[in-house]
Amino acid sequence: MKRVAITGLGTVNPLGNDVNTFWDNILNGKSGAGTVTRFDPSPFRTHIACEVKGFEPEKYLDRNEIKRSDLFTQYALYSAAQALEDSGLDVKKLDPFDIGVIWGVGQGGMETFENEVEGFVKGNYVSRFSPFFIPRLIVNMASGMISMKFGLQGINYTTVSACATANTALMDAFNYIRLGKAKIIVAGGSEAPITPASIGGFSAMKAMSTRNEDAATASRPFDVNRDGFVMGEGAGALILEDYDHAIARGAKIYAELAGAAMTADAYHMTSPHPEGIGAAKAMQLALEEAGIAPSELDYLNLHATSTPVGDIAELNAVNRLFNGSANLWVSATKSMTGHLLGAAGAIEAILAIKSITENTIPATINVEQLDPTIPAGINIVVNKPLQKTVNTAMSNAFGFGGHNASVVFRRF
Repeated sequence: MKRVAITGLGTVNPLGNDVNTFWDNILNGKSGAGTVTRFDPSPFRTHIACEVKGFEPEKYLDRNEIKRSDLFTQYALYSAAQALEDSGLDVKKLDPFDIGVIWGVGQGGMETFENEVEGFVKGNYVSRFSPFFIPRLIVNMASGMISMKFGLQGINYTTVSACATANTALMDAFNYIRLGKAKIIVAGGSEAPITPASIGGFSAMKAMSTRNEDAATASRPFDVNRDGFVMGEGAGALILEDYDHAIARGAKIYAELAGAAMTADAYHMTSPHPEGIGAAKAMQLALEEAGIAPSELDYLNLHATSTPVGDIAELNAVNRLFNGSANLWVSATKSMTGHLLGAAGAIEAILAIKSITENTIPATINVEQLDPTIPAGINIVVNKPLQKTVNTAMSNAFGFGGHNASVVFRRF
């Protein structure tokens, strides 16, 4: 099996429209949350979200690309352009069939769908749909447009596994390169879910925080008073490259993607298994593939979304597998970014990689009082970053439907 290197990173998210800004804001414990500005959220229980700020798609996209694409695709193109630029690859000098795109999207063009259907209904069912309605809407358009923009003709498709989606994309890209079916793959995920239907739907489920008067502290994983997640948006892109190919061209290598695995809870449509059985197995399998013992893992970026049930279920899984490992430290960066749904795993993979390159573990902010039901012996980084040598890091992503996906990175 071939080895897989990470040679480029790119992002647009509530804490920054490039990796360096994102990392700086993470280290400073900044919250990306505020009152929704894109529409009037007052009809719903939840009025807050983590919106992208100051997004200027013109930096990487031309006018036609912007006109023809939903925001989730614009985020994908923007972050992919950054990651390719960061990698130093000159794709025009490479065989285009050696370079693929595997991209994760959970919901797709929700804004496009809502606007088009609303216009049709308001027009008494006689108004004309835009010819770009379907191309802007469908979830695979992000991977398709990345390939078109950069002339990448290798493997190309979109993964959908709810909030585990981006990790699924990374796992698939990892395996295609290991099997020798691609030399380079642009992988990651994007989401643009801050729309009336998305906020309204999750709000109706009572899945989101209603701490509307104090948005910055609303996302509070592990805190005894947590009351739901805060919606986020954006994208993260990673360049996965055949290790030998990267070495031969003298590439900058951030880390090695060493293991990845998925399992299913087979338990409930929206709730994780309370004992974390499936989550623990996904982590175990990913570590085994990487050849890393549980006692050797340095950092785990948890999926923890700040929901009463989900956070404890995941920590039960951690307790089941790691059994109080003194070496392991965990944190939940969704306390700052909010929950980016299908893009969450991508930006959290970037943070796991940065923890290795910078020997710094990001904190979980907004923790005032730890939930007393948290299993004993788990080291949680709370309220300020931890300086620690990080040679190995894992990132978890779990989704509605019982999808569990874990990826493991190792120092180059």
